[in-house]
Amino acid sequence: MAKLEPAPMMTRLRRLNMAAYAPFIALLLLVIFSSIASDTFLMPRNITNVLRQVSYTGIIALGMTFVIIAGGIDLSVGSMVAVVGVLTIMIINGAGDGWWAVAMAVSSAIALGGVFGALNGLIITRGKVASFIATLATMSIFRSMALYISDAGEMVSTNAHFSDIGGGYLWGIPYPVWVFLLLAAVYHILLKHSAFGRHVCAIGSNPKVASYSAIKVRWVYFQTFVIAGASVGIAAVLLTSRLNSISPSDAGIFYELDAIAAVVIGGTALSGGKGTIWGTVIGVIILGIINNMLNLMGISPYLQGMVKGLVILIAVLVQFKGDR
Repeated sequence: MAKLEPAPMMTRLRRLNMAAYAPFIALLLLVIFSSIASDTFLMPRNITNVLRQVSYTGIIALGMTFVIIAGGIDLSVGSMVAVVGVLTIMIINGAGDGWWAVAMAVSSAIALGGVFGALNGLIITRGKVASFIATLATMSIFRSMALYISDAGEMVSTNAHFSDIGGGYLWGIPYPVWVFLLLAAVYHILLKHSAFGRHVCAIGSNPKVASYSAIKVRWVYFQTFVIAGASVGIAAVLLTSRLNSISPSDAGIFYELDAIAAVVIGGTALSGGKGTIWGTVIGVIILGIINNMLNLMGISPYLQGMVKGLVILIAVLVQFKGDR
């Protein structure tokens, strides 16, 4: 008797469901393991610290999700944090000591991030330079700008209210975590419930077919880099205000690795075309828990980069196997 084979459609649906729930399952297993391995992991203070630490790179990862779904990548986000942070400190110190100066600095930081993201977008869409090469170049440019403007010295805010943004709490949860979750909700709506989000996915899947469907491919692709840059501006404000200062040589180091890792772990394909914002949120939290457990277990901090690299490699291999 011939053996019945599952229908191709059912097989694809099973793969789709597994891909959708894999990040959540991984997070659940990691939480269970961490709670068993460390008695202090589930303490409210530790959970709050983990969420605060991941919120900065998490906000950047949310913007990076649009870029990667569209088929691109942005390696300049870490250096962009440094230059936006330096300029933000300069603006707020020159504007005075009131809350209006804080508002001016915050809006300027978001605008500056958008401008730098637009610069990346122009180089890629108009200059027709591959996103990897273009953002690799601007990564060096932005870091050099930050060092030159600050004379390679630490920049300190003189505004008495600026530190309240990154250091404040609402219902026991730090402000950066609230901003991260709120932005995730907004970006989710933008990606899944708007024409722009559908166009981003279409471009990542097949830009030629998207152009035949009357989608303005270059314009949509350009906008993804603006969104990523504006997200960097928000993260730079929160990070700088928490420390009330910024070091141009250290700020944002390896943030691009953390952001890309979170996006990939969350199920977004590096080849583009598919991904979710909430998957990125889960990926960010997974990375934060891994870093936290390495510290709680007394493992050398020098091994954390290796662990992140292995996690990215495993996530990409799983994606590749699922696509076959």
